[in-house]
Amino acid sequence: MTKTKAVVINQYGGKEQLTDATVTLPELSAHQVLVKVKATSVNPIDWKLREGYLQQMMPWEFPIILGWDVAGIIEEVGSQVSDWKVGDRVAARPDTTRFGTYAEHTIVDDHLLAKLPEEVSFKDAGALPLAGLTAYQALFTHGKLQAGQKVLIHAGAGGVGTYAIQLAKEAGAYVITTASPKNHQLLKELGADEVIDYHTIDFETTLSEIDLVLDTMAGEVQRKSITVLKPEGRLISILSIDEDPRIQEKGIHAEAIWLQPNGEELASLVKLMAEKKLKSVIGAEFPLNQAGIYAAHELSETHHAVGKIVLVAETESNAD
Repeated sequence: MTKTKAVVINQYGGKEQLTDATVTLPELSAHQVLVKVKATSVNPIDWKLREGYLQQMMPWEFPIILGWDVAGIIEEVGSQVSDWKVGDRVAARPDTTRFGTYAEHTIVDDHLLAKLPEEVSFKDAGALPLAGLTAYQALFTHGKLQAGQKVLIHAGAGGVGTYAIQLAKEAGAYVITTASPKNHQLLKELGADEVIDYHTIDFETTLSEIDLVLDTMAGEVQRKSITVLKPEGRLISILSIDEDPRIQEKGIHAEAIWLQPNGEELASLVKLMAEKKLKSVIGAEFPLNQAGIYAAHELSETHHAVGKIVLVAETESNAD
């Protein structure tokens, strides 16, 4: 069994629950690998879970290591692992367990791994898996986005939004997004055709005939999104779908999605990154330690972080 240094929670609550610990990881199963964590990132699920909002869905025992992104190097392989070897650079969105990635080492199922070429840094790859796969699955697996269609991506400057804009543009869609004025230039550089200042413009009155809405906000934003969708358009939310009679009246396909970890899809995103067709927008970087994670959660909870918040292993912060 491997012991790893980690930052854990021993009960639900605020950021002060984040504490240093040494944790004994489970035995590697036949199709798992042990990864030395070089970079991970903070996603809203981390602090929502820390506060206890997801305990019915995930009734885990303590201690819990949060974090569900990893980029690093394989240090050990299970007995049936054939496609991966010690020393491989990899990224993953590991399975959702209580042994997450705010740690020196984490365990990943081999089918969830994506190989990292040298030209993609651990930092950029550590930001990618959860948010990038969420964007990909929302747009294509569930949203069925096609070239030439109009897509509205809410909160374009967020983690999911920054990846979604690039992926939608790469697929040939007409990309509309909402953001504060300070982020408009960035989002246009990422590929947005129109950027709407949600402080001063009501998109409900200015947009129409939208094929797909990627909803990261729910509530009032979702209600207005139904207005601008064309008949039989698609509404994909990463939160929840509120009841609205217009969904049925307009024949809208409305679906709330939960990310499915997928190594092959992640590999396709890493390939786009290596080809300079996709990049991680990193708004903030902290060391992968208790103080760094505390500060990263504090920033994530404001909902005003731009792009991704990355946690970098201290040995890596100068080298990558």
